[in-house]
Amino acid sequence: MSNTEHVDTVVVGAGHAGLAVSRLLTEAGREHLVLDRGDVAERWRSERWDSLHLLTPSWMTRLPGWYYCGGDPEGFLSAAQLVTRLEHYAVSFDAPVRTRTTVLSVVPTGDREYDVRTDGGTIRTRNVVVATGPHGPNRVPSGLVGVRADVVPSSAYKNPDRLAPGGVLVVGASSSGVQIADELQRSGRDVVLAVGRHTRVPRRYRGLDLFWWLDSTGRLARTVDELVDAERARREPSLQIVGRPDPRDRGEDLDLPGLHQRGVRLVGRLQGINGGTASFADDLDDHLATADRGLHRLLGSFDRYAERQGLGGEVLPATRPGPFEPGRAPHRLRLAAEGIGTVVLAAGHRPDHSWLPLPITAADGSIRQYRGVAPAPGIYVVGQRFQHRRDSGFIDGARHDARDVVTHLLTGSLPGAAVPSSEEPAA
Repeated sequence: MSNTEHVDTVVVGAGHAGLAVSRLLTEAGREHLVLDRGDVAERWRSERWDSLHLLTPSWMTRLPGWYYCGGDPEGFLSAAQLVTRLEHYAVSFDAPVRTRTTVLSVVPTGDREYDVRTDGGTIRTRNVVVATGPHGPNRVPSGLVGVRADVVPSSAYKNPDRLAPGGVLVVGASSSGVQIADELQRSGRDVVLAVGRHTRVPRRYRGLDLFWWLDSTGRLARTVDELVDAERARREPSLQIVGRPDPRDRGEDLDLPGLHQRGVRLVGRLQGINGGTASFADDLDDHLATADRGLHRLLGSFDRYAERQGLGGEVLPATRPGPFEPGRAPHRLRLAAEGIGTVVLAAGHRPDHSWLPLPITAADGSIRQYRGVAPAPGIYVVGQRFQHRRDSGFIDGARHDARDVVTHLLTGSLPGAAVPSSEEPAA
């Protein structure tokens, strides 16, 4: 046992969620160590495309002890800018981060402790906080057999110049899929977009950013306790929007009608690719109609809120998008005949906690938990999609989940109500 290190708490993951937990543990004077397989904010460094900006405006970039105080609160940080800010955040409270350390497994010792086995040795601890985020490996659609084109997961996509020549089939029309399809089309590529379930929203509505409405109406603060079907909410597709860096473009919607108008071909959900032929379901119209119904329900709730709050004279008049009919979509495409040399997979990610061999995972691989407390002593999770609040998957929401987790870790109980974070501006 002489080679085993002892630490009270190990946080796995040095992204925004893990650092939020570390800040609160530091404030409490609790010994801990943050491990990451790469550097601080590694996924934002290595698994994002070059032009990516956050979907949330900068005023929503808030963590315990820190919030954005730059000159453009309505802007959208790039991935590189976020990495820099998270690095500064870690330095600001001397976060005990150990980088380039891969966790291989977490094994219970039988004494309410765990051995965290890494490629650099073993750490014995009483508490493990899983802060690896909701994004595991890319989901790979079934039925891909002998694909005669390059297959690129969205996590490996960087820019159009690094793809094989020719057109691109993008699979998935949620946040990543529509942004990648948009960038490829603007670069001059022919693009086919396979559309499944998606969430259509406007970037701005009645003159205000979407997230102003979501925050003001309380939608982001809704918890799983208020829902009939929490698991269904956790499976909701990500928002179909983009954060544009140029202030002149910030109100631009990124939706299927706009992409279609610019020449992106829309087809139904990908059923499979056999050799050089891709087949698609006859469900494009159904997905479009479902998304539009959800859009109008959301905008209706915003209108009712504006009326209740007497904002009619302060916001722009309500305008709604009209019907969208893209025309009949093909059910089969021969990739070579269409000039398609690359298939980009942007159909979401699947949880992967294979390194955590404890009986606490659900059938889909996610960790079973309530407000971050897993059904095993001393095991916690933070930063999952809709972990407790609707905003849990956003940077801004991790502060609430981190506070729940740290409160339970320190006291053995969860706070009865939301506790305001002790935020201070960054230097």
